[in-house]
Amino acid sequence: MNAVHFILYVADQDASTRFYAAALQREPRLHVPGMTEFELPGSAVLGLMPAAGIRHLLGDALPDPARAAGVPRAELYLLVDDPESAHRRALDAGARELSAVEPRDWGDVTGYSLDPDGHVLAFAGRSNAR
Repeated sequence: MNAVHFILYVADQDASTRFYAAALQREPRLHVPGMTEFELPGSAVLGLMPAAGIRHLLGDALPDPARAAGVPRAELYLLVDDPESAHRRALDAGARELSAVEPRDWGDVTGYSLDPDGHVLAFAGRSNAR
């Protein structure tokens, strides 16, 4: 396996692209109608695909993803050097805070928010206690 791609279905590709560009502090490596891609550390890629496009791609085999708009369907958990700053950038870009950055039971310090499409976004850092 050379790379892992995570694809989030979004209502507005351009709005989600602006949000993630601000929250991740990077420009997409690909931005064409139907797909936006951001390179992430570890050879991972975050993709943004319009929910309407997935219906065209997969047909009627699955329920329409647009019907679940606003229902958390995925969590993007990102390990970063400064979770407080990253969490703040996401909030400034339009995320809705679920939980401030704080120590968690598993040893990370993590802040949680919702992106504009209702996906859970977590910025975490490893605790020195690990």
